[in-house]
Amino acid sequence: MVEKVQFLGHMITQDGIDVDPTKVEVVLQWERPQTITEIKSFLGLAGYYRRCIEGFSKIVLPLTKLTQKNQAFEWSPQSENSFQELKRKMTSSLVLILPYPNGKFEVYCDTSKQGLGYVLM
Repeated sequence: MVEKVQFLGHMITQDGIDVDPTKVEVVLQWERPQTITEIKSFLGLAGYYRRCIEGFSKIVLPLTKLTQKNQAFEWSPQSENSFQELKRKMTSSLVLILPYPNGKFEVYCDTSKQGLGYVLM
């Protein structure tokens, strides 16, 4: 029997889903971006987690502003806070839990952009 499976940067075990420890280490050691290209690289990684991080757009705003045209590259305390907060949230697995299989839960779906027949299939 397989005790754990590594899948898309996560470790799946009988106890639940955790972030792969090797991925956590890489993110935690990520140094402060020095250029716009480095910020975009970090934001690309962070974007993968945008749906799992509550208030993502507000947290990432100071870093996004640094990538705008005609914007001076000045690393501020807000930029540092944003960078550290994103690193912290990307390396925690609080939202990555399996539901209790015998419990009741509801699934909601937004079908405004596709027909209900598509969802039912």
